[in-house]
Amino acid sequence: MRFVYTSAPSRIVFGEGRLGDIRDEIKRLEIRRALVLSTPTRSGAANELAATLGDAVTGVFAEARMHTPVDVTARALEVVRRTNADGLVAMGGGSTIGLGKAIALHTDLPQLAIPTTYAGSEVTSYLGQTEAGKKTTLSSPKVLPETVIYDPELTAALPAKVAGPSGVNAIAHAVEALYAEAANPITSLMAEEAIRRLARSLPDVVQTNGAEARADALCAAWLAGVCLASVGMALHHKICHTLGGTFDLPHADIHCLMLPYAAAYNRDAAPEAMSRIANALAADDAPGALRALSLKVGRYANLKDFGLTDADLDCAADLAVQAPYHNPRPVDRHGVRAMLAAAYDGAQP
Repeated sequence: MRFVYTSAPSRIVFGEGRLGDIRDEIKRLEIRRALVLSTPTRSGAANELAATLGDAVTGVFAEARMHTPVDVTARALEVVRRTNADGLVAMGGGSTIGLGKAIALHTDLPQLAIPTTYAGSEVTSYLGQTEAGKKTTLSSPKVLPETVIYDPELTAALPAKVAGPSGVNAIAHAVEALYAEAANPITSLMAEEAIRRLARSLPDVVQTNGAEARADALCAAWLAGVCLASVGMALHHKICHTLGGTFDLPHADIHCLMLPYAAAYNRDAAPEAMSRIANALAADDAPGALRALSLKVGRYANLKDFGLTDADLDCAADLAVQAPYHNPRPVDRHGVRAMLAAAYDGAQP
């Protein structure tokens, strides 16, 4: 047996009420003038957090947007310079955490991330950015948040229509980790457990919003993010970045819809991974079980409901085969176009 396992050096603070530890965690990072980041819809919570931190905060930037547009990052960097911020506090989902990463890429400022969804990107060194309708992804240790506070209480207000797709997005991290180029026995164990926990907890999160289910899902999302950080991405992430970045589609919803179809694309080329996924889902067929879960907790049943056209599918297929990520089955345009066509119609994968 031969493999390489790389662990990302993040400090994880997990548990109900742990947001109350934020002052201690900021001091640990030696941040004295934090810039608090959020999306416009969460600006109220960001301002409340800033108020509790008092003179440890230098300002609030509440303009984070989905897919991390570079023009938004440029505006945030100007605020960093103007306020002389020496650290970042990103509270929100993947959009806010992505902005923190983008700022850190240019400044190397320390980051404290406070996820309020099941995005998982807070424990990866990946950053996806959008410019001129094209989303590109890079990896750098500079973008990895130094500290993450996971407080399940912060997910209590997350609407079911957001929570479900966000959790399947986390499952996608674990699924791709099972057949990534650097897959190894350690991450595979973690990935299978992450899938199992999320599949168990997400229906309860969506239906009852129970505290125990939310904590379980958040813990599993962290575990899935660690898997992705350790071994990398494949076709599923490539096609989701293409669709989301080019057509400005909701990130988690695209992941939720496309995951079963990407798994079906790789079914015959990654039998061991499919067996692990099926085992975690207590099913015989991995893509079919992923589709059932997607329909149960997601918002969209097909790509058509996003308003895409045949021409859009052609464009996405063309872009997806450019600089493809490693994938167990070779990525060719014909296969990708067929995968998109199945997702467009909502066919069984």
